[in-house]
Amino acid sequence: MSEKKPETREFQAEVKQVLDIVVHSLYTDREVFIRELVSNASDALEKLRHLQLTEKNVFDDSLEPEINVTTDEEAGTITIQDFGIGMNEAELVENLGTIAHSGSKAFLKAIKEGGSKNENLIGQFGVGFYSAFMVADEVLVYTHSWKPDEKGYCWKSDGSGVYEIEEADGQRRGAKIVVKLKEDQKEFSKSDRVKSVLENYSAFVPFPLNLNGEKINTVGALWLKSASEVTEEEYKEFYKFQANAFDEPRFWLHFSADAPLEINSLLFAPQQNMEQFGIGRMEPGVSLYCRKVLIDRHPEGLLPEWMRFVRGVVDSADLPLNISRESMQDSSIVRKLSKVLTRRFLKMLGEKDKKDPDAFRDFYQNFSQYLKEGVVSDASNRESIAKLLRYESSRTEAGKITSLADYVTRMSADQKDIYYLFGSSRQSIASGPYLEAFESRGLEVLFVTDPIDEFVMSHLGEFDGKKLVSADRQDVELPDAPESEGEALSQEEGDELSKWVKEKLGERVNDVVISKRLTESPAVVLNSDASMTPQMRRMMKAMNQDGGNMPESPVRFELNAKHPLIKSIASLKSTDQDLAASVAEQVFSGARLSAGLEDDSSKVVKGMNEILGKLLNR
Repeated sequence: MSEKKPETREFQAEVKQVLDIVVHSLYTDREVFIRELVSNASDALEKLRHLQLTEKNVFDDSLEPEINVTTDEEAGTITIQDFGIGMNEAELVENLGTIAHSGSKAFLKAIKEGGSKNENLIGQFGVGFYSAFMVADEVLVYTHSWKPDEKGYCWKSDGSGVYEIEEADGQRRGAKIVVKLKEDQKEFSKSDRVKSVLENYSAFVPFPLNLNGEKINTVGALWLKSASEVTEEEYKEFYKFQANAFDEPRFWLHFSADAPLEINSLLFAPQQNMEQFGIGRMEPGVSLYCRKVLIDRHPEGLLPEWMRFVRGVVDSADLPLNISRESMQDSSIVRKLSKVLTRRFLKMLGEKDKKDPDAFRDFYQNFSQYLKEGVVSDASNRESIAKLLRYESSRTEAGKITSLADYVTRMSADQKDIYYLFGSSRQSIASGPYLEAFESRGLEVLFVTDPIDEFVMSHLGEFDGKKLVSADRQDVELPDAPESEGEALSQEEGDELSKWVKEKLGERVNDVVISKRLTESPAVVLNSDASMTPQMRRMMKAMNQDGGNMPESPVRFELNAKHPLIKSIASLKSTDQDLAASVAEQVFSGARLSAGLEDDSSKVVKGMNEILGKLLNR
């Protein structure tokens, strides 16, 4: 230190208010002071780098552009040093004593109004330095300007309202900030504690960051590089670091844009869907940065909820933030970010399907639940997500899937709708009575077997101008079926049988008719209420407080007039009405079971045993 007596000065009045806000109410986590000081050091180095393009005579020009953090548990201090642009005496007063150059009154006004809508308050007002006083008994700043003819100085304050400046000999270019920690904040003098903070917030600063001589930021900010400059191994290493993962990513999106916002992003599709292992809902995994400094590890609303499986980083210099960088002030900017990133990620998935269909198919098998959730919950992207949906169908081999777009290409010119059937499995759908009506007419039917698919279809509604229609609906209009073999009941016999069966079944049916759709099955029940699907009915039963004794909605019961069993009932009712009624009841129960409307299969078995008993005792 110089022998010249240090000069004591008072903080500007507004600075006292700023200090009070920053220290007592602005930040929720005190550890962010490290982030702020490292960020300021990075800014100082960046300014020097630009300065060196025009200035040839720079003090201490042999110094490497790096940031050094050191801890001293015995002394209870943490020190952050950079070899950046540095400050002279006037700049120390201006930057740390008055913040007049940034507009202190404007800063206080912005805080009062809840933050600026168009600018980053941290960058605009430069008050991150004052966060050190949250943890400090005293802060010392040793500095030397880049100008060779300037002197070195030491700025010192306990944050109480005054500060001292005195000359300090032997200073290197840049700034060295020594934070003497309060007794209850001594944790920040421990190397392990500081290392975790640096890795969390500052792993991607663009200059070497060292802690007690050990380099911290071993992984660079890959998202700011051109994709052609990054190797596959670097992408994989970055993913493991950022996502704290042990596996490798399936594929990634390295995306940058200048409009409508400045965006640099690197998004990954992981290998494993952890929700499949029953360990709970995945947390969002895309971190938000501003100029390579972490803003929020889990920013709310950055991506839609259904994209919570995505991992990666988004960096935007256009973010208007509050002073602490801990929450976004203007949600419209976040919505713009979300819109651009979501659509670009969906486009990437579509491109992956075309270029590497096997990789996409494997991804879909593991992550289709999220896409389906997106169709249900994300109206703005529903159409784009729908293009990625895949299902088995009556035209695909078992295990093979097709897209809705490919289905449309196979439709005949006179087909207006896309048909689907819901069931527990492909086999249950294929063996049921509903498919045969469509197969006999050459119409393709999608097989939807996931419980969420019913909600997907109802929310989607249509695709490419074609309505999505459940094939078990009674109002489905089908073209005439080709003539099938076998003699049918006459119209009079059919009408008479239908009337008789309706009387026996009572209120459980709203209509019994001779079917125009069946070719092989004896009978089928059709749902008249499109909204009350079997899945929805099961859900409502589970929610019903009286134990699920919810009355069944009446159904349409269609009989196949060519089927031997139906013709036998018609004949039997004139000789043994009781047995005929039992058989009709059994056919109805079987049809309900096939339709997913009968939850208790033991009733069907019991009915069958009773019929067999009657036949054996005749």
